Amino acid sequence: NSLFSLLQVVHAHKPHFMALHCQEFGGKNYEASMSHVDKFVKELLSSDAMKDYNRARVYLDENYKSQEHFTALGSFYFLHESLKNIYQFDFKAKKYKKVTGKEIYSDTLESTPMLEKEKFPQDYFPECKWSRKGFIRTRWCITDCAFDLVNIHLFHDASNLIAWETSPSVYSGIRHKALGYVLDRIIDQRFEKVSYFVFGDFNFRLDAKAVVETLCAKATMQTIRAADTNEVVKLIFRESDNDRKVMLQLEKKLFDYFNQDVFRDNNGTALLEFDRELSVFKDRLYELDISFPPSYPYSEDSSQGRQYMNTRCPAWCDRILMSHSAKELILKSENDEKIVIYDHIGPNVCMGDHKPVFLSFRIAAGAGKPIANVHKCCVVQ
Repeated sequence: NSLFSLLQVVHAHKPHFMALHCQEFGGKNYEASMSHVDKFVKELLSSDAMKDYNRARVYLDENYKSQEHFTALGSFYFLHESLKNIYQFDFKAKKYKKVTGKEIYSDTLESTPMLEKEKFPQDYFPECKWSRKGFIRTRWCITDCAFDLVNIHLFHDASNLIAWETSPSVYSGIRHKALGYVLDRIIDQRFEKVSYFVFGDFNFRLDAKAVVETLCAKATMQTIRAADTNEVVKLIFRESDNDRKVMLQLEKKLFDYFNQDVFRDNNGTALLEFDRELSVFKDRLYELDISFPPSYPYSEDSSQGRQYMNTRCPAWCDRILMSHSAKELILKSENDEKIVIYDHIGPNVCMGDHKPVFLSFRIAAGAGKPIANVHKCCVVQ
């Protein structure tokens, strides 16, 4: 189903250059699941919808035995046969190389110079013994326009109760630090600065305290503590009248709100005001307007494509962000037809607990360079 929904989008938009970023590749149980990954890759590469893409680069971090390096990230890049000169940057040689043929890298990511891969330091998220969070960066040059594509996975909320305590939450602070680290890294002094797109699972959450206060404005709260430790294990919000109906139950891994429609009606846009984690980065990152419902956490029951799980407050975890210079690259529409589309995939199809998000746009030839150096970026020495 997931592959079919993805290929439908490819068929509808017919991109010349397609970048697909995956996180938690192989799922939570890698040893058992890596064979599914290989099957997915083979099916994707050989599918009818992809037959006109005659060059591909696939980077899969499958080396789960190497705990200090493993990120479970997968980055796929497909180039349509009609695209002529495409170059990829070699970070070691510091020059662009022409892209030909199809290549898959899985257990050799540490040694390929065509990408940069980093896992966040262990002390960023100490309560998680082996976090897989990190990023993979590649750099491309198409029609004299150079840009970085960064596949990112930031830290999750470990407990709804802790997320609820402060506004912004402690987890939001950890994500802020990690994203700042990535942005500093990709614009540091080692390489020429280019426009960049950062996309993946940012795990951005709604401001839990503000959301609960809004959803349960007229409710009374009951606190339940563990008998032995006295720590709070559950919060129950009940309507003050109306037979004290339960509106919300909150536990470490339970967010059970009585009316899921609030997250789906009008794509949940009433809740966008609580999506605040990106605001810290507004000078560095740009995002198109969101017009799709929260992308997480969907039910993993294959018959429940539209249903959310009652584990977390639904949120827009999956995003496509860009530098302000990248925003300028996106071809402005000459007439009123919609050239730029930012949306989610498979609204009614079970795609796992996250719904993928996509951005479709056109880049003007030579857009990334002043006229004087239009051809400089892709000179291969």
